[in-house]
Amino acid sequence: MTQLQAFSNAPLKASSMIGTNVVNLTGENLGDVEEVVIDPRTGKVAYAVISFGGFLGMGEKLFAVPFSALKYHVAKNEYSLDVSKERLKTAPGFDPDHWPAMSDEKWNREIYKYYQRSPYWE
Repeated sequence: MTQLQAFSNAPLKASSMIGTNVVNLTGENLGDVEEVVIDPRTGKVAYAVISFGGFLGMGEKLFAVPFSALKYHVAKNEYSLDVSKERLKTAPGFDPDHWPAMSDEKWNREIYKYYQRSPYWE
């Protein structure tokens, strides 16, 4: 009987991503994954919505970060994002009770441009 080798690109359930830590390249905690946004037509993950700031959920901002900007580290069960805390503070964010219209192409383009990523739909 042969032993099964681990699949290096094993898919994850979206629900298991929620709450995962996000750090920058120096290991500073940037926040947690609050939501995963999927394009229903292509099946591609468009964004990870990351919470940042606040205390005990108050004053917290959410940020839609292109999923392609995140790198998953299996051993640590965390994502890294090549952005400083200072840059994230100036990133386009939104209030948890007032989500942007994700169907707005201009808004989507601005988010992808801010994180220097090619739009997933192109």
